[in-house]
Amino acid sequence: MRKYWDNPAVQRAVGGATGVVRSVEFGSVKIAPATILAPMAGVTDTVFRRFIKNLGGCGLIMTEFTSADGLFRCRESKRKRYLHFYEDEHLISAQLFGSDPDVIAGAAKVVEELGFDIVDLNLGCPAKRVIKCNGGSGLLRDLPRIRQIFEKTRAAVKIPFTVKFRAGWNDQEIVCVELAKLAEECGLQAVALHARTREQGYSGNARWEWIAAIKQAVKIPVIGNGDIRTPEDAAAIIAQTGCDAVMIGRTAPANPWIFRQIEQYAESGSYDQPTTEDRYQMIRTYFEMLIEEELPGAAGKMKQFASWFTHGVPGGAALRKSVYEAKTEREILGNVERFFEGATASVSADAESNLSPVTT
Repeated sequence: MRKYWDNPAVQRAVGGATGVVRSVEFGSVKIAPATILAPMAGVTDTVFRRFIKNLGGCGLIMTEFTSADGLFRCRESKRKRYLHFYEDEHLISAQLFGSDPDVIAGAAKVVEELGFDIVDLNLGCPAKRVIKCNGGSGLLRDLPRIRQIFEKTRAAVKIPFTVKFRAGWNDQEIVCVELAKLAEECGLQAVALHARTREQGYSGNARWEWIAAIKQAVKIPVIGNGDIRTPEDAAAIIAQTGCDAVMIGRTAPANPWIFRQIEQYAESGSYDQPTTEDRYQMIRTYFEMLIEEELPGAAGKMKQFASWFTHGVPGGAALRKSVYEAKTEREILGNVERFFEGATASVSADAESNLSPVTT
């Protein structure tokens, strides 16, 4: 299948309002709109999740992927800190990774007791350190063990249980349809496919036809993930695959407004583009949230996100440089404020100059 950016005709065929914002139900949990923030290691902590929620348009947020073994074996007094979230984050899903069926089932029970709405199993992470422990996409070569995990976890919790996986280990070992059928058979409430193989990592194009194949094979909700960079892409993936919801990962840090834009596009066929002032308020808000949360390594997180947040900002390279060179969180925030104050003053000066009479 060709993506929107490969084929502009898709935009005309989709026409904008193709049900992107319709609700979807994972068992007893109704998600509206049917847009989901993907779990991302080092990104989807409580600050970023609440940040995305506050911008609007996102129906479900997910935690970073979390070690089932670490959660299950840590002391009860530390579990809330290990997998922390605030009440205003609902609806929220906790994603677990691991390979021991009993441990994952036990960790899922902890997730339920902590008050999460949904528990999700990671069968997609391609990182070598995770695969080395037979977690993430490493399990894609062991469907019998996956069945054990599905069955024991489903029996352990009452909240909806979902799974996110890749198409297979490589192009010669595609198991996504078989795995989706297995999930449905074992009583899971939804499946999400990142339409790449483990071998691909994050390179190449996502193969949306695999999402379509899963949708044709099962009756439970199917979530499409991969190469959704614009609202037009969200509409196109639904039109082309019939998937019930869309999940967005790497686009969200670069364009946190993507969920709100999808909602606008579905309603009207158009959407707002962020202004420089919008970008300033976005950066300042996120950085202030990090400081208020008093998370360890907040300065490093601010520098990490600066590489994403400053795209589209005129003179963004200079802003990034000032952020990277700062030593403390407050110094970073101060540099951001001074940069945008200077940019505003420059725009005002240019406007005043344009109004001045021309002399010869």
